[in-house]
Amino acid sequence: MQLNTSQIVSQRQSLVVTAQLQQAIHLLQLGNQDLASFIEEQAEENPFVDVKLPAAPALPSSSRNASDDWDRIGNLAADPGPSIYAHATAEIDRLDLSATCRQRAEAFLDALEPSGWLGQPLDVIAMTGNMTIEEAEELLVKLQTIEPAGFFARDLAECLRLQAIDLDIMSPVFEGVLNNLGLLANADLKGLSKACRTDLETLRPVLRQLRGLNPKPGAVYEGSVSPQRPPDLIVTKGEDGWNIDLNRSTLPTVQVRTNDTIKSLRRTADGKAWAEDRVNVARWLQRAVEHRNMTTLKVGAEVVKRQAEFLENGPSHLRPMILREIADAVGVHESTVSRVTNGMLIQTPQGTLPLKAFFNAALGAKGDSSGSAAAVRHRIKQLVSNENPESPLSDDAIVKTLADEGTELARRTVAKYREMLNIPSSVQRRRRAVVAGAA
Repeated sequence: MQLNTSQIVSQRQSLVVTAQLQQAIHLLQLGNQDLASFIEEQAEENPFVDVKLPAAPALPSSSRNASDDWDRIGNLAADPGPSIYAHATAEIDRLDLSATCRQRAEAFLDALEPSGWLGQPLDVIAMTGNMTIEEAEELLVKLQTIEPAGFFARDLAECLRLQAIDLDIMSPVFEGVLNNLGLLANADLKGLSKACRTDLETLRPVLRQLRGLNPKPGAVYEGSVSPQRPPDLIVTKGEDGWNIDLNRSTLPTVQVRTNDTIKSLRRTADGKAWAEDRVNVARWLQRAVEHRNMTTLKVGAEVVKRQAEFLENGPSHLRPMILREIADAVGVHESTVSRVTNGMLIQTPQGTLPLKAFFNAALGAKGDSSGSAAAVRHRIKQLVSNENPESPLSDDAIVKTLADEGTELARRTVAKYREMLNIPSSVQRRRRAVVAGAA
């Protein structure tokens, strides 16, 4: 074997992700408020960075030609949703109680805990509401029919029992489990099977159903709500079509300081080198912010161009669109579009939405056109809202209606979309209609 040495010359290209490139990528996914915070941090470290924050928006005049930069939702408080007390009050008002019973129901409302349970014994509530124990029990039965099932329960067993009855899964074995929750808490399955007069094979599916129930149905009304921040892009309709612009009322700008005080730092050799480095960083930041704004505006304009029917007619006209389409049209990489759309809010005539919400997969359709998943979910919601409460639409009926309209979907897809929209099954909707007196 003979060994020889040789030299081979080759050329290779590689992308080095510098700190500045990482920052530029990071800027693309920042909303206006986060961008302002980032620039303020840079200004604290770099005396050559001069950040200009927008002035507080003035109140709009009665004229329709008020400043386009005024943030129309900036002065609106975020809607936190109904509290547990407000929800229970609204549900009680739908029970069509007599004036006397409605007044007595206030005692139950006062005793309602954040969990949805009653926090006081029934005899105390009866005394507070000026009623007998029998009258309190009769009224409690009516109050326990409100949604969600489990409200106004006196203990865990009653809360779960109300939900099991509502879901039509109550059975003698289920009742036995509820009467022996202590054995279940101690994981004594043999003792629980004996108490329920059944075997483990029959008991296991009942326990799976039990785990699917909510022991604190009122907790969903007490969660914190993220405040609504101002939009980053604003869409308006002009004489020549839809126009889009950055929300200047929340958009910071970067300038490079060159005043005499800063120039004094350059008198020494060390000071000059440091000042030149900081000036270069400030100029780069200025260009990076401008590039971020330009890219955001281009992506937003292309989205608006393709979703004109949605802006005009609403969610049912949301067309299918993917990131690659926008990337090819704008001339950037697909990952750039993803970063831009992840952090941006856009204000439209149909409401303020995440820019990401406009991207939906296409679904199979008859003919040359295809609908988006979001538009189909909106259509399902419309069909359920307009159905006859006495005869709610089954998933099969929704599939047939959509097929007649040109959209082919499997039944399991309709069921998945219905669950995403928090729409109960047709059986549950029929049961709720009976409870609410609609049928």
